[in-house]
Amino acid sequence: MVPASRLGPSRSFTAPFASSSAARWCRNPAAVFAPHRLHRSVPSQLRLRADQIPTQEAVPSVRSVIMLAMLSNSVSSYAGATMPGSARAAAPVMSAEKFEVFVNSPQADFTLEKPWSSGEISDKDGLKNLAKKLNPAFGYFDPLNIGDYSKETIGWFRHAEIKHGRVAMAAFVGYNVQAAGIHFPWNLQAPIGLAVPADTPVISFGDISAAGGPADQWDALPSAAKIQILMGIGFLEMISESTAFLEMDGTTHYVRGGKPGYFPTLTDKMPHPVPLNLWDPFGFTKKMTPERKESALLAEINNGRLAQIGIMGQISASKGLIVPGMDSLNIKPYAGEVMAPFSNNPDLPFVPEMLALRSAQIAREAAILGDAYLNNGA
Repeated sequence: MVPASRLGPSRSFTAPFASSSAARWCRNPAAVFAPHRLHRSVPSQLRLRADQIPTQEAVPSVRSVIMLAMLSNSVSSYAGATMPGSARAAAPVMSAEKFEVFVNSPQADFTLEKPWSSGEISDKDGLKNLAKKLNPAFGYFDPLNIGDYSKETIGWFRHAEIKHGRVAMAAFVGYNVQAAGIHFPWNLQAPIGLAVPADTPVISFGDISAAGGPADQWDALPSAAKIQILMGIGFLEMISESTAFLEMDGTTHYVRGGKPGYFPTLTDKMPHPVPLNLWDPFGFTKKMTPERKESALLAEINNGRLAQIGIMGQISASKGLIVPGMDSLNIKPYAGEVMAPFSNNPDLPFVPEMLALRSAQIAREAAILGDAYLNNGA
């Protein structure tokens, strides 16, 4: 600290918390507290006494506190650092009615003032009407009380259901195709000039198909193939959640009133040519009337729900579980770990440690339950 005798016992100095001081703070933190940089508009409770002024050596210990103060609207408003001719934006004010809802609501909802830009379903009544259209006989079923949450949460759950339904429909069809032994006639990997090393083993899609059922085929894939699949899925997920991509299509995010399940177009946004869009690549839905499109969207939700039950039934039957309507089918058994999709790829990071933990868990459970545990109760 700077000795008080050097500055005088009765002098006090103010810390300039204005945003304009951020650059000076980064270049020379101690200069911020120099005596000639006084801000008389700072209240006395924010002023520093002479013996509180940090030196260059002591500054790092208080850097984070001062940086937070400089970025705080409540503190920086005292410093009078507004540029000439500019005005501070007015803070949003919550109405009395919404404030009462905010305080008395049984659910935590911090999104009351965020924009909702369309007439998409945003409350329990909308969900009830949708349920009647989807299945009049079954009606509204909401065990998680999603309808009591905020409109943003409702939009999130609706989008999640549609997306998972689409994935399940593709998975159900793909499971049946792979289980039937249908595969591409070319190689999955092979040496290709300078692009792929000459010592790369040749693996064909026929080799993968011969490994067994769909889950065994996944285990047979090389690590590089699995990583490429996950990276491709991540890329598509990033595009679907990107506000920039959505706004270029004239829509918005599903938690801001956008259409749940909407996937942006690709053909007009990439830096390189993309011949087809992921959703509706051949433009069939563009020719539908609004009534036909609404009916198709309702059918998609119903089919997605059924497909989610179907794919879980197929996987369960492959593990030897009794699944009415599926356990009598010729579904190849799977001896691997469904919930450990990388257990056959010990060359990937963290997989050996994961397998070691799983082996230790099995040993502990077998010690408690006996040999019957390892033999599935036999």
